[in-house]
Amino acid sequence: MNSETLLARASTLDPTHSAATASAATSPRPLPATQPEQNAAADWDEAEEFVRLHYSEHSDQPLPLQARLHQIRTQIDQTGTYTHTDDELAFGARVAWRNSSRCIGRLYWKSLRVLDRRDATTPEQIRQHLCEHLHQATNGGRIRPVISIFAPDTPESRAPRVWNDQLIRYAGYRQDGGNIVGDPTYVDFTDTVRRLGWQAPGGAWDVLPWVVETSQDKPQLFDVPPDLVLEVHLTHPDRPHFADLGLRWHAVPAISNMRLRIGGIDYPLAPFNGWYMGTEIGARNLVDADRYNLLPAIAEHLGLDTSSETTLWRDRALVELNVAVLHSFNTGGVKISDHHTESRHFLTHMAKEERHGRTVPADWSWIVPPISGGITPVFHRYYDDADQRPNFYLDDDAKSRGKGGGCPFGHG
Repeated sequence: MNSETLLARASTLDPTHSAATASAATSPRPLPATQPEQNAAADWDEAEEFVRLHYSEHSDQPLPLQARLHQIRTQIDQTGTYTHTDDELAFGARVAWRNSSRCIGRLYWKSLRVLDRRDATTPEQIRQHLCEHLHQATNGGRIRPVISIFAPDTPESRAPRVWNDQLIRYAGYRQDGGNIVGDPTYVDFTDTVRRLGWQAPGGAWDVLPWVVETSQDKPQLFDVPPDLVLEVHLTHPDRPHFADLGLRWHAVPAISNMRLRIGGIDYPLAPFNGWYMGTEIGARNLVDADRYNLLPAIAEHLGLDTSSETTLWRDRALVELNVAVLHSFNTGGVKISDHHTESRHFLTHMAKEERHGRTVPADWSWIVPPISGGITPVFHRYYDDADQRPNFYLDDDAKSRGKGGGCPFGHG
């Protein structure tokens, strides 16, 4: 059975997995690009708080603290906003990752590679920078955490946007009879880009094009160059016929619809990535009922007894799928992490931050892995879910374009 047949069958094996489910996901709706955001003026209190934080952790700045604060206050009074220095931008992006309560991978926050793209003004320039982002992030399979930061919203102009929620996502196609080929969550987005002119191949693993929107141009479509999309074909260490399912997943989870807020300034286009934790692929993307919903098909392939829930066929199929994901990435030389290791690393991160006197905000429902949560060390404790800035946020206009927010480490 090939992957397209399998994925079409998956939509018929669970009553919750249908075209109706897919269309319930919010569809992308273009917003006027000619007007800035109503709250685009920089917030002085946030600016001061951020600059003081920056100086407290990096005191070797070219200007004394009070001089820099005076400079910023003057700029805000005159223009409604101010410009971050290169060092402030890099520090702010890394601290935004450090403050992201939904991310389990924050131990590596200092390693984030920050690409300043604030001078890009045209859709073509933005496309080139997005391509370079994927190139640097993929790194031949040795995935690197990277963020590309484009121009912010100001009182005078609206910042550029990308409609996609991630730089790499697979299309979804409605079929006659209600079946879906591809990713059901992206059926509506696929319909939108087809109306904009995308020539959809119609396969199970078609990478969606980028929709780039700027204040001076109408939304433009750009195909993602195939040589920039590293994919891993899934095999199993003990089941050679698992490869016959034809499953695959891409290597870089680059979230592109979350607003980066640094010192009272919003950067709506700031795509970022880490590397995958295996459960995001093997326990969410390929398994969720409104995604690929593959557990019934995998259980059938494995010959499991699905006549009763007491056989725990879902659990057994889930474990074998996650074994296949980790095995395939590792044998393919593509960086990935397992949920047990990452759980221990998160507690290491918490201990380091606490030694520095910093609070570690965390959302329990996102930190605890979606498989075997009770046997990971992050399960048996409480967390502070404070909103600390700098940080990443999902706005209503971003929700209207994609499926939702995610984790800067790539687990969401």
